[in-house]
Amino acid sequence: MKVRNLAFLFCVSFLAIACKRAENLDQGSEISIGEFASLTGQTASFGQSSHKGTLLAIEEINAGGGVLGKKIRLTTEDDQSKAGEAVTVVRKLISREKIVALLGEVSSSKSLEAAPICQQERIPMISPASTNPKVTEVGDYIFRVCFIDPFQGKVLAKYAIAKGWRRVAILTDVKQDYSVGLSQFFRETFRQNGGEIVVEQSYSSSDKDFKAQLTAIKAGVPDAILASGYYTEAGLIARQARELELKVPILGGDGWDSPSLVEVAGNAIEGCFFSNHFSVEDPAPKIQEFLQKYTRRFNAAPDAMSALGYDSAMILADAIKRAGTTEGPVLRSAIAATRDFNGVTGLISLNPERNADKAAVIMQITGGQFRYVETIRP
Repeated sequence: MKVRNLAFLFCVSFLAIACKRAENLDQGSEISIGEFASLTGQTASFGQSSHKGTLLAIEEINAGGGVLGKKIRLTTEDDQSKAGEAVTVVRKLISREKIVALLGEVSSSKSLEAAPICQQERIPMISPASTNPKVTEVGDYIFRVCFIDPFQGKVLAKYAIAKGWRRVAILTDVKQDYSVGLSQFFRETFRQNGGEIVVEQSYSSSDKDFKAQLTAIKAGVPDAILASGYYTEAGLIARQARELELKVPILGGDGWDSPSLVEVAGNAIEGCFFSNHFSVEDPAPKIQEFLQKYTRRFNAAPDAMSALGYDSAMILADAIKRAGTTEGPVLRSAIAATRDFNGVTGLISLNPERNADKAAVIMQITGGQFRYVETIRP
């Protein structure tokens, strides 16, 4: 009887081990990477652009044989531009898809929702374009391939001073960590360089009427206005400013980089400026090659979010190769060791705070197009 029981237990154990090995073999045939982005909703332009750049990179990597002899399986979830939704979709990617790393988000607020989960689960997360400093402060598993708002704010402030704009008004979206941070760092640098903030006004994401704030700004007689929020409201702000005969230049950050900005603002945004991560007008071979590949694939020119999405996926693939594994702590260390990576948005080195040290560009809106003005380095 004991012999039969032992034999039975041996068979059960053998089958369990065999099934587990088969399961691991099946899971091991691909590397599961997650992505979360605002594919619909208020900031869908950002999410769609970054996703296309990410997808192009993954397709190239897989066409070249993959990583560590395996193809990458990209699973993308839409957080719908909604507060709180990032938590739901990221937990789903980790529990159901068994991802080894996460790419996203563009929005700093969405990244701040997801980052604590990835830190707790020891899943490396690389944001393509979240510029608020708080994102990587969450923990050592959180990275980004873009510059951060302290640098971007300084770039805009110093550019305003160089243009002779000594009196500036600030209009901030208080619902977006990105906008609040960018306004803060602009304000600090502008004042340090002798500038005066004559008026400060605020609004909330999805607002449509800004005439009360713009009337107060007009009364302050500024030389220029910093509108630090996203393209979704910046276009309306520009239109309503011109309707009030407020004709001074308007400045913004990389959150303006969307075709929708000009579609909404029309001629009202002409002559205005914003900081960005790269320009398709840059003749650098790396950028022109990316422009051609992206245009062939999607029948449209890339924007900065597309380029950053592409760079984030390429940096992750490079780190996996150098790590030789997708095991969390080892992969985390490999990402952290990224130095002088030749990305579309420039040479990317991650500093000890896991932020990218890199240049910014100033763009001007001319003839409805985003035109390159100059590059400003750290």
